[in-house]
Amino acid sequence: MSESSARILVVDDDPTFRNVLEMRLQGWGYHVKVAANADTGSRIAEGWDPDLVLSDVVMPETSGIQLLERLRKDRPGRPVILLTAHGSLEMAVDAMKLGAVDFLTKPLNYRNLEAVLTEVLASPASLAPIADTVPAPDSDGKGAQGDPAGDTTSAEGPLPDEEGDLGPFLAVSRAMKDFFHLLRTAAESDAAVLITGESGTGKELAARTIHTLSARAEGPFVAVNAAAIPAELMESELFGHEKGSFTGATGEREGCFEMADGGTLFLDEIGEMPKALQPKLLRVLDGTPFRRVGGKKELSADVRIVAATNREPRAAVEEGALREDLFFRLNVLSLHLPALRDRDGDVAYLATSFADSLARKHGRPFRKFDDEALALLERYAWPGNVRELRNVVERAVVLSGEETIGTAQLPPYIREPDRATRGSYRFPADATAEETEKELILQTLDATENNKSETARRLGVSVRTIRNKLKTYGIDR
Repeated sequence: MSESSARILVVDDDPTFRNVLEMRLQGWGYHVKVAANADTGSRIAEGWDPDLVLSDVVMPETSGIQLLERLRKDRPGRPVILLTAHGSLEMAVDAMKLGAVDFLTKPLNYRNLEAVLTEVLASPASLAPIADTVPAPDSDGKGAQGDPAGDTTSAEGPLPDEEGDLGPFLAVSRAMKDFFHLLRTAAESDAAVLITGESGTGKELAARTIHTLSARAEGPFVAVNAAAIPAELMESELFGHEKGSFTGATGEREGCFEMADGGTLFLDEIGEMPKALQPKLLRVLDGTPFRRVGGKKELSADVRIVAATNREPRAAVEEGALREDLFFRLNVLSLHLPALRDRDGDVAYLATSFADSLARKHGRPFRKFDDEALALLERYAWPGNVRELRNVVERAVVLSGEETIGTAQLPPYIREPDRATRGSYRFPADATAEETEKELILQTLDATENNKSETARRLGVSVRTIRNKLKTYGIDR
Protein backbone atom coordinates (compact mmCIF):
# COMPACT_ATOMS: atom_id res chain seq x y z
CA MET A 1 0.00 0.00 0.00
CA SER A 2 1.37 3.38 -0.95
CA GLU A 3 1.55 6.22 1.54
CA SER A 4 -0.68 8.43 -0.56
CA SER A 5 -3.57 5.93 -0.49
CA ALA A 6 -3.36 4.93 3.19
CA ARG A 7 -6.10 6.09 5.57
CA ILE A 8 -5.18 6.68 9.22
CA LEU A 9 -7.59 7.32 12.08
CA VAL A 10 -6.26 9.24 15.11
CA VAL A 11 -8.16 8.87 18.40
CA ASP A 12 -6.99 11.12 21.25
CA ASP A 13 -8.81 13.35 23.75
CA ASP A 14 -6.03 15.99 23.76
CA PRO A 15 -6.98 18.50 21.01
CA THR A 16 -3.47 19.97 20.75
CA PHE A 17 -1.78 16.59 20.35
CA ARG A 18 -4.55 15.43 18.00
CA ASN A 19 -4.18 18.45 15.70
CA VAL A 20 -0.39 18.26 15.63
CA LEU A 21 -0.44 14.55 14.81
CA GLU A 22 -3.03 15.14 12.08
CA MET A 23 -0.79 17.79 10.49
CA ARG A 24 2.27 15.53 10.69
CA LEU A 25 0.47 12.58 9.09
CA GLN A 26 -0.99 14.73 6.32
CA GLY A 27 2.47 16.12 5.68
CA TRP A 28 3.68 12.55 5.14
CA GLY A 29 0.99 11.97 2.51
CA TYR A 30 -1.66 10.06 4.49
CA HIS A 31 -5.41 10.63 4.45
CA VAL A 32 -6.34 11.40 8.05
CA LYS A 33 -9.47 11.60 10.18
CA VAL A 34 -9.49 12.38 13.90
CA ALA A 35 -11.74 11.59 16.85
CA ALA A 36 -11.79 13.01 20.38
CA ASN A 37 -12.97 9.77 22.03
CA ALA A 38 -13.29 6.05 21.47
CA ASP A 39 -17.01 6.07 20.65
CA THR A 40 -16.54 8.64 17.88
CA GLY A 41 -13.50 6.69 16.66
CA SER A 42 -15.57 3.50 16.43
CA ARG A 43 -18.24 5.22 14.35
CA ILE A 44 -15.65 6.70 11.99
CA ALA A 45 -13.96 3.31 11.63
CA GLU A 46 -17.26 1.66 10.68
CA GLY A 47 -18.02 4.11 7.89
CA TRP A 48 -14.56 5.08 6.68
CA ASP A 49 -12.66 1.79 7.21
CA PRO A 50 -9.16 3.20 7.97
CA ASP A 51 -6.09 1.17 7.11
CA LEU A 52 -4.48 1.91 10.49
CA VAL A 53 -5.57 3.38 13.82
CA LEU A 54 -3.44 5.44 16.23
CA SER A 55 -5.15 5.64 19.61
CA ASP A 56 -4.37 7.09 23.02
CA VAL A 57 -4.65 4.59 25.88
CA VAL A 58 -6.09 6.76 28.68
CA MET A 59 -9.32 8.49 27.61
CA PRO A 60 -12.55 9.31 29.44
CA GLU A 61 -15.30 6.66 29.52
CA THR A 62 -13.81 4.23 26.99
CA SER A 63 -10.07 3.50 27.04
CA GLY A 64 -7.78 2.84 24.12
CA ILE A 65 -7.49 -0.80 25.22
CA GLN A 66 -11.28 -1.17 25.01
CA LEU A 67 -11.29 0.55 21.63
CA LEU A 68 -8.57 -1.86 20.47
CA GLU A 69 -10.74 -4.87 21.43
CA ARG A 70 -13.73 -3.35 19.61
CA LEU A 71 -11.74 -2.61 16.44
CA ARG A 72 -10.10 -6.03 16.41
CA LYS A 73 -13.54 -7.66 16.63
CA ASP A 74 -14.84 -5.67 13.66
CA ARG A 75 -11.76 -6.21 11.47
CA PRO A 76 -9.05 -8.44 12.98
CA GLY A 77 -6.45 -7.62 10.34
CA ARG A 78 -6.50 -3.83 10.82
CA PRO A 79 -3.29 -2.64 12.57
CA VAL A 80 -3.76 -0.57 15.73
CA ILE A 81 -0.93 1.36 17.42
CA LEU A 82 -1.50 2.57 20.99
CA LEU A 83 -0.02 5.78 22.40
CA THR A 84 0.43 6.85 26.01
CA ALA A 85 2.31 9.35 28.14
CA HIS A 86 2.96 6.76 30.85
CA GLY A 87 4.05 3.46 29.33
CA SER A 88 5.03 0.31 31.15
CA LEU A 89 6.19 -3.13 30.05
CA GLU A 90 3.08 -4.74 31.55
CA MET A 91 0.75 -2.39 29.67
CA ALA A 92 2.65 -3.01 26.42
CA VAL A 93 2.38 -6.79 26.85
CA ASP A 94 -1.36 -6.56 27.57
CA ALA A 95 -1.91 -4.28 24.57
CA MET A 96 -0.03 -6.52 22.17
CA LYS A 97 -1.75 -9.65 23.49
CA LEU A 98 -5.04 -7.99 22.61
CA GLY A 99 -3.86 -7.20 19.10
CA ALA A 100 -1.89 -3.93 19.02
CA VAL A 101 0.96 -3.99 16.53
CA ASP A 102 2.98 -1.46 18.52
CA PHE A 103 2.92 0.63 21.67
CA LEU A 104 4.55 4.09 21.58
CA THR A 105 5.14 6.55 24.40
CA LYS A 106 4.54 10.29 24.34
CA PRO A 107 6.10 12.68 23.54
CA LEU A 108 6.42 10.94 20.20
CA ASN A 109 9.65 10.75 18.29
CA TYR A 110 8.14 11.57 14.91
CA ARG A 111 11.01 10.15 12.89
CA ASN A 112 10.50 6.79 14.55
CA LEU A 113 6.72 7.01 14.17
CA GLU A 114 7.09 7.63 10.43
CA ALA A 115 9.33 4.58 10.11
CA VAL A 116 6.91 2.40 12.08
CA LEU A 117 3.95 3.49 9.96
CA THR A 118 5.82 2.84 6.72
CA GLU A 119 6.75 -0.66 7.84
CA VAL A 120 3.32 -1.56 9.22
CA LEU A 121 1.42 -0.32 6.17
CA ALA A 122 3.86 -1.95 3.77
CA SER A 123 3.34 -5.36 5.34
CA PRO A 124 0.69 -5.43 8.05
CA ALA A 125 0.63 -9.21 8.16
CA SER A 126 4.30 -9.37 9.09
CA LEU A 127 3.58 -7.25 12.13
CA ALA A 128 0.39 -8.99 13.19
CA PRO A 129 -0.15 -9.04 16.94
CA ILE A 130 1.99 -11.75 18.43
CA ALA A 131 2.54 -11.63 22.18
CA ASP A 132 5.86 -13.44 22.07
CA THR A 133 7.35 -10.73 19.84
CA VAL A 134 7.53 -8.44 22.87
CA PRO A 135 11.15 -8.38 24.03
CA ALA A 136 11.84 -10.12 27.30
CA PRO A 137 12.58 -7.62 30.04
CA ASP A 138 16.15 -7.02 31.04
CA SER A 139 17.18 -7.24 34.66
CA ASP A 140 16.09 -3.63 35.15
CA GLY A 141 12.54 -4.47 34.01
CA LYS A 142 12.79 -2.70 30.64
CA GLY A 143 12.85 -3.92 27.08
CA ALA A 144 15.91 -4.51 24.96
CA GLN A 145 16.29 -0.82 24.14
CA GLY A 146 15.70 0.35 27.70
CA ASP A 147 12.17 1.53 26.84
CA PRO A 148 8.73 -0.03 27.31
CA ALA A 149 8.46 -3.17 25.18
CA GLY A 150 11.73 -2.33 23.47
CA ASP A 151 10.06 0.63 21.73
CA THR A 152 12.41 2.95 19.90
CA THR A 153 10.79 6.00 21.50
CA SER A 154 10.97 6.98 25.14
CA ALA A 155 9.21 9.28 27.54
CA GLU A 156 12.39 11.32 27.70
CA GLY A 157 12.89 11.67 23.95
CA PRO A 158 15.68 13.52 22.13
CA LEU A 159 16.31 17.15 22.88
CA PRO A 160 14.69 19.37 20.26
CA ASP A 161 17.97 21.04 19.33
CA GLU A 162 19.43 17.58 18.64
CA GLU A 163 16.63 16.05 16.57
CA GLY A 164 14.59 19.04 15.44
CA ASP A 165 11.60 17.81 17.47
CA LEU A 166 9.64 20.87 18.60
CA GLY A 167 6.51 19.04 19.66
CA PRO A 168 3.41 20.97 18.51
CA PHE A 169 5.41 24.06 17.51
CA LEU A 170 6.17 24.51 13.83
CA ALA A 171 9.61 26.10 13.71
CA VAL A 172 13.13 25.76 12.40
CA SER A 173 14.66 28.77 14.15
CA ARG A 174 17.28 28.57 16.89
CA ALA A 175 15.17 30.92 19.03
CA MET A 176 12.29 28.43 19.10
CA LYS A 177 14.55 25.43 19.61
CA ASP A 178 16.03 27.16 22.66
CA PHE A 179 12.53 28.02 23.90
CA PHE A 180 11.29 24.46 23.52
CA HIS A 181 14.32 23.13 25.37
CA LEU A 182 13.43 25.40 28.32
CA LEU A 183 9.77 24.41 28.02
CA ARG A 184 10.59 20.72 28.32
CA THR A 185 12.75 21.44 31.33
CA ALA A 186 9.87 23.33 32.94
CA ALA A 187 7.52 20.43 32.23
CA GLU A 188 9.68 18.08 34.30
CA SER A 189 8.86 19.96 37.51
CA ASP A 190 5.57 20.86 39.19
CA ALA A 191 6.50 24.49 39.85
CA ALA A 192 4.39 27.45 38.75
CA VAL A 193 5.31 28.84 35.33
CA LEU A 194 4.84 32.36 33.96
CA ILE A 195 4.86 32.61 30.15
CA THR A 196 5.37 36.03 28.60
CA GLY A 197 5.18 37.03 24.96
CA GLU A 198 3.30 39.22 22.53
CA SER A 199 -0.26 38.51 21.48
CA GLY A 200 -0.45 35.69 18.94
CA THR A 201 2.89 34.02 19.78
CA GLY A 202 1.25 30.84 21.12
CA LYS A 203 1.24 31.15 24.90
CA GLU A 204 -1.71 28.81 25.40
CA LEU A 205 -0.12 26.26 23.07
CA ALA A 206 3.02 26.46 25.23
CA ALA A 207 0.94 25.95 28.38
CA ARG A 208 -0.83 22.93 26.88
CA THR A 209 2.52 21.49 25.83
CA ILE A 210 3.91 21.85 29.37
CA HIS A 211 0.86 19.94 30.59
CA THR A 212 1.20 17.25 27.91
CA LEU A 213 4.89 16.68 28.72
CA SER A 214 4.39 16.73 32.50
CA ALA A 215 3.53 14.03 35.01
CA ARG A 216 0.00 15.52 35.05
CA ALA A 217 -0.63 14.73 31.38
CA GLU A 218 -3.44 12.28 32.14
CA GLY A 219 -5.22 14.92 34.26
CA PRO A 220 -7.38 17.80 32.99
CA PHE A 221 -6.10 20.97 31.36
CA VAL A 222 -8.36 23.96 32.12
CA ALA A 223 -7.82 27.41 30.61
CA VAL A 224 -9.37 30.70 31.72
CA ASN A 225 -8.73 34.13 30.18
CA ALA A 226 -8.86 36.88 32.81
CA ALA A 227 -9.35 39.56 30.14
CA ALA A 228 -12.37 37.85 28.60
CA ILE A 229 -14.52 37.50 31.75
CA PRO A 230 -16.26 40.40 33.50
CA ALA A 231 -14.66 41.24 36.85
CA GLU A 232 -17.85 40.52 38.77
CA LEU A 233 -17.98 36.95 37.42
CA MET A 234 -14.31 36.06 37.77
CA GLU A 235 -14.56 34.72 41.34
CA SER A 236 -17.35 32.36 40.30
CA GLU A 237 -15.34 31.30 37.23
CA LEU A 238 -12.32 30.37 39.33
CA PHE A 239 -13.92 29.01 42.49
CA GLY A 240 -17.48 28.09 41.50
CA HIS A 241 -20.77 29.09 43.09
CA GLU A 242 -23.78 27.67 44.89
CA LYS A 243 -27.36 27.92 43.71
CA GLY A 244 -28.89 31.30 44.48
CA SER A 245 -25.59 32.90 45.50
CA PHE A 246 -26.21 35.77 43.05
CA THR A 247 -28.67 36.81 40.37
CA GLY A 248 -28.52 34.26 37.58
CA ALA A 249 -27.01 31.48 39.71
CA THR A 250 -29.78 28.97 38.94
CA GLY A 251 -27.69 25.99 40.00
CA GLU A 252 -24.42 25.06 41.62
CA ARG A 253 -21.30 25.20 39.46
CA GLU A 254 -17.75 23.94 39.79
CA GLY A 255 -15.02 26.52 39.35
CA CYS A 256 -11.86 26.13 37.32
CA PHE A 257 -9.81 25.05 40.34
CA GLU A 258 -12.13 22.11 40.99
CA MET A 259 -12.30 21.19 37.31
CA ALA A 260 -8.48 21.21 37.06
CA ASP A 261 -7.93 19.02 40.13
CA GLY A 262 -5.06 16.64 39.40
CA GLY A 263 -4.07 18.58 36.31
CA THR A 264 -3.07 22.04 35.10
CA LEU A 265 -4.88 25.38 35.37
CA PHE A 266 -3.84 27.96 32.75
CA LEU A 267 -4.47 31.58 33.79
CA ASP A 268 -4.17 33.64 30.63
CA GLU A 269 -3.75 37.44 30.75
CA ILE A 270 -3.00 37.27 34.47
CA GLY A 271 -2.31 41.02 34.49
CA GLU A 272 -6.05 41.56 33.92
CA MET A 273 -7.08 39.62 37.03
CA PRO A 274 -9.38 41.83 39.16
CA LYS A 275 -7.31 43.45 41.91
CA ALA A 276 -9.87 42.59 44.61
CA LEU A 277 -9.66 38.89 43.75
CA GLN A 278 -5.87 38.61 43.75
CA PRO A 279 -5.48 38.10 47.56
CA LYS A 280 -7.85 35.11 47.49
CA LEU A 281 -6.06 33.67 44.47
CA LEU A 282 -2.73 34.07 46.25
CA ARG A 283 -4.01 32.24 49.35
CA VAL A 284 -5.29 29.34 47.26
CA LEU A 285 -1.98 29.10 45.40
CA ASP A 286 -0.28 28.86 48.80
CA GLY A 287 -2.44 25.87 49.70
CA THR A 288 -5.27 27.52 51.66
CA PRO A 289 -8.71 25.86 51.16
CA PHE A 290 -11.34 27.92 49.34
CA ARG A 291 -15.13 28.20 49.24
CA ARG A 292 -17.45 28.57 46.30
CA VAL A 293 -19.29 31.88 46.02
CA GLY A 294 -22.16 31.58 48.49
CA GLY A 295 -20.84 28.29 49.87
CA LYS A 296 -19.80 27.20 53.36
CA LYS A 297 -17.87 24.01 52.61
CA GLU A 298 -14.09 24.36 52.36
CA LEU A 299 -12.58 22.82 49.24
CA SER A 300 -9.07 22.16 48.01
CA ALA A 301 -7.58 21.19 44.66
CA ASP A 302 -4.26 19.72 43.55
CA VAL A 303 -3.49 22.03 40.65
CA ARG A 304 -0.38 23.14 38.83
CA ILE A 305 -0.55 26.78 37.75
CA VAL A 306 0.71 28.06 34.41
CA ALA A 307 0.05 31.77 33.88
CA ALA A 308 0.63 34.02 30.88
CA THR A 309 0.62 37.68 29.96
CA ASN A 310 1.35 39.75 26.85
CA ARG A 311 2.44 42.66 29.07
CA GLU A 312 5.72 43.17 30.87
CA PRO A 313 4.75 41.69 34.27
CA ARG A 314 7.03 43.94 36.32
CA ALA A 315 5.44 46.96 34.65
CA ALA A 316 2.02 45.60 35.65
CA VAL A 317 3.32 45.37 39.24
CA GLU A 318 4.62 48.93 39.14
CA GLU A 319 1.30 50.17 37.74
CA GLY A 320 -0.58 48.45 40.56
CA ALA A 321 -2.45 46.09 38.22
CA LEU A 322 -0.72 42.98 39.61
CA ARG A 323 0.17 42.37 43.24
CA GLU A 324 3.90 41.91 43.73
CA ASP A 325 3.49 38.87 46.02
CA LEU A 326 1.21 37.20 43.45
CA PHE A 327 3.75 37.93 40.71
CA PHE A 328 6.52 36.25 42.73
CA ARG A 329 4.27 33.26 43.45
CA LEU A 330 3.54 32.77 39.74
CA ASN A 331 7.03 33.57 38.47
CA VAL A 332 8.85 30.53 39.91
CA LEU A 333 9.81 29.52 36.36
CA SER A 334 9.75 32.13 33.61
CA LEU A 335 9.51 31.44 29.86
CA HIS A 336 9.47 34.07 27.13
CA LEU A 337 8.03 33.24 23.71
CA PRO A 338 9.96 35.11 21.01
CA ALA A 339 8.06 37.30 18.59
CA LEU A 340 7.75 35.96 15.04
CA ARG A 341 10.00 38.75 13.71
CA ASP A 342 12.80 37.37 15.94
CA ARG A 343 12.46 33.80 14.63
CA ASP A 344 14.83 33.62 11.66
CA GLY A 345 13.53 31.32 8.94
CA ASP A 346 10.19 30.56 10.59
CA VAL A 347 7.97 32.87 8.53
CA ALA A 348 8.53 30.99 5.26
CA TYR A 349 8.37 27.62 7.02
CA LEU A 350 5.12 28.48 8.81
CA ALA A 351 3.54 30.03 5.72
CA THR A 352 4.20 26.88 3.69
CA SER A 353 2.95 24.59 6.47
CA PHE A 354 -0.19 26.67 6.99
CA ALA A 355 -0.86 26.78 3.24
CA ASP A 356 -0.81 22.98 3.14
CA SER A 357 -3.08 22.40 6.15
CA LEU A 358 -5.51 25.22 5.26
CA ALA A 359 -5.80 24.03 1.66
CA ARG A 360 -6.96 20.69 3.04
CA LYS A 361 -9.36 22.43 5.41
CA HIS A 362 -11.01 24.36 2.57
CA GLY A 363 -10.87 21.52 0.04
CA ARG A 364 -8.41 23.29 -2.21
CA PRO A 365 -5.29 22.00 -3.97
CA PHE A 366 -2.02 22.90 -2.29
CA ARG A 367 -0.58 26.23 -3.52
CA LYS A 368 3.02 27.28 -3.08
CA PHE A 369 4.00 30.88 -2.42
CA ASP A 370 6.09 32.43 -5.18
CA ASP A 371 9.43 33.98 -4.25
CA GLU A 372 8.18 37.57 -4.28
CA ALA A 373 5.25 36.79 -1.99
CA LEU A 374 7.51 34.92 0.44
CA ALA A 375 9.94 37.83 0.45
CA LEU A 376 7.13 40.23 1.41
CA LEU A 377 5.96 37.91 4.18
CA GLU A 378 9.48 37.70 5.59
CA ARG A 379 9.93 41.48 5.40
CA TYR A 380 6.75 42.29 7.33
CA ALA A 381 7.06 42.87 11.11
CA TRP A 382 4.06 40.68 12.14
CA PRO A 383 2.70 42.59 15.16
CA GLY A 384 0.03 39.88 15.48
CA ASN A 385 2.68 37.15 15.27
CA VAL A 386 1.78 33.56 14.33
CA ARG A 387 -1.96 34.13 14.66
CA GLU A 388 -1.79 37.02 12.19
CA LEU A 389 0.38 35.03 9.77
CA ARG A 390 -2.08 32.13 9.82
CA ASN A 391 -4.98 34.48 9.05
CA VAL A 392 -3.06 36.03 6.15
CA VAL A 393 -2.21 32.59 4.72
CA GLU A 394 -5.82 31.41 5.05
CA ARG A 395 -6.99 34.49 3.14
CA ALA A 396 -4.42 33.82 0.42
CA VAL A 397 -5.37 30.13 0.11
CA VAL A 398 -9.06 30.98 -0.26
CA LEU A 399 -8.45 33.78 -2.79
CA SER A 400 -5.85 32.06 -4.94
CA GLY A 401 -7.02 30.55 -8.18
CA GLU A 402 -3.57 30.15 -9.68
CA GLU A 403 -0.97 27.41 -9.28
CA THR A 404 0.99 29.61 -6.91
CA ILE A 405 0.12 32.25 -4.32
CA GLY A 406 1.47 35.60 -5.44
CA THR A 407 1.57 39.12 -4.08
CA ALA A 408 -1.97 39.85 -5.36
CA GLN A 409 -3.38 37.49 -2.73
CA LEU A 410 -1.63 39.31 0.15
CA PRO A 411 -3.28 42.18 2.10
CA PRO A 412 -2.40 45.74 0.99
CA TYR A 413 -0.55 46.54 4.22
CA ILE A 414 1.89 43.70 3.45
CA ARG A 415 2.19 44.44 -0.29
CA GLU A 416 2.82 48.16 0.29
CA PRO A 417 4.03 48.60 3.87
CA ASP A 418 5.24 52.15 3.24
CA ARG A 419 1.73 53.25 2.29
CA ALA A 420 -0.03 51.24 5.00
CA THR A 421 -2.08 53.15 7.51
CA ARG A 422 -0.96 51.06 10.48
CA GLY A 423 0.59 53.32 13.07
CA SER A 424 -0.22 56.49 11.06
CA TYR A 425 -2.88 58.48 12.88
CA ARG A 426 -4.51 61.81 11.95
CA PHE A 427 -6.32 64.08 14.41
CA PRO A 428 -8.12 67.44 13.99
CA ALA A 429 -5.88 70.35 14.94
CA ASP A 430 -8.35 71.54 17.58
CA ALA A 431 -9.04 68.10 19.11
CA THR A 432 -9.08 67.90 22.90
CA ALA A 433 -6.97 65.37 24.80
CA GLU A 434 -10.10 63.30 25.45
CA GLU A 435 -11.09 63.34 21.77
CA THR A 436 -7.56 62.45 20.71
CA GLU A 437 -7.49 59.52 23.13
CA LYS A 438 -10.80 58.21 21.82
CA GLU A 439 -9.72 58.54 18.19
CA LEU A 440 -6.39 56.84 18.92
CA ILE A 441 -8.13 53.86 20.51
CA LEU A 442 -10.68 53.54 17.71
CA GLN A 443 -8.09 53.84 14.93
CA THR A 444 -5.86 51.27 16.59
CA LEU A 445 -8.83 48.91 16.92
CA ASP A 446 -9.44 49.39 13.18
CA ALA A 447 -5.79 48.62 12.44
CA THR A 448 -5.90 45.43 14.53
CA GLU A 449 -9.29 44.31 13.19
CA ASN A 450 -10.90 44.80 16.62
CA ASN A 451 -8.30 42.69 18.47
CA LYS A 452 -8.50 44.27 21.93
CA SER A 453 -5.45 42.43 23.28
CA GLU A 454 -3.27 43.62 20.39
CA THR A 455 -4.71 47.14 20.66
CA ALA A 456 -3.85 47.22 24.37
CA ARG A 457 -0.31 45.98 23.64
CA ARG A 458 0.30 48.65 20.99
CA LEU A 459 -1.01 51.43 23.22
CA GLY A 460 0.75 50.16 26.35
CA VAL A 461 -2.41 49.78 28.44
CA SER A 462 -4.44 46.86 29.80
CA VAL A 463 -7.23 45.10 27.93
CA ARG A 464 -9.56 46.08 30.75
CA THR A 465 -8.73 49.74 30.09
CA ILE A 466 -9.73 49.34 26.44
CA ARG A 467 -13.00 47.65 27.43
CA ASN A 468 -13.79 50.35 29.97
CA LYS A 469 -13.06 53.14 27.48
CA LEU A 470 -15.35 51.57 24.86
CA LYS A 471 -18.06 51.23 27.49
CA THR A 472 -17.63 54.91 28.34
CA TYR A 473 -17.91 55.82 24.66
CA GLY A 474 -21.05 53.67 24.35
CA ILE A 475 -19.42 51.65 21.59
CA ASP A 476 -19.87 47.88 21.29
CA ARG A 477 -17.02 46.34 19.32
